[in-house]
Amino acid sequence: MRVLGVDPGLTRCGIGVVETGAGKNSRTLALIDCGVIRTDKDESLEQRLLLLDREIKKWIEKSKPDVIAVERVFSQLNVKTAMATGQAAGVVLVAAASSGIPIALHTPSEVKAAVTGSGRADKKQVANMVVKILGLKTIPSPVDTTDALALAICHHWRGVGDSRYQQALKAAKQKIVRSK
Repeated sequence: MRVLGVDPGLTRCGIGVVETGAGKNSRTLALIDCGVIRTDKDESLEQRLLLLDREIKKWIEKSKPDVIAVERVFSQLNVKTAMATGQAAGVVLVAAASSGIPIALHTPSEVKAAVTGSGRADKKQVANMVVKILGLKTIPSPVDTTDALALAICHHWRGVGDSRYQQALKAAKQKIVRSK
């Protein structure tokens, strides 16, 4: 399975593509690609969102993910930052939906817990675990890229189980409806 992780941001949007190995290595995760999409603060909001849309679509086309994992936007102390992050996340969700690729949303604490074992881990702890899990030599830069890789790792480890649970729950509900 190939997961495109996206750490949404209007100025810097982190991208990370992680894939599971095949056969005996099906639990091993491998870095496929990572980067960051940047928009110019001096451009108009609509032009920045349009650029983000184009670049996300290029990443989707290039990486051919099975699913796109996006950080769920949480309220932040800075309303302006939260709005920009929400707008960027919306662009990513629309690009994924228009490409017909399933979307998974993960909270920051969920990602931290999946990668480090603690939902309160700091960015440095997350970055160090991303390096360890993916067998990298250095921490990817900027931090938005590392966060996107952490999202992809989280989805590999948590999203698959959550998806199976939801499918089982749906099947059980259908069985109950049919038996009535």
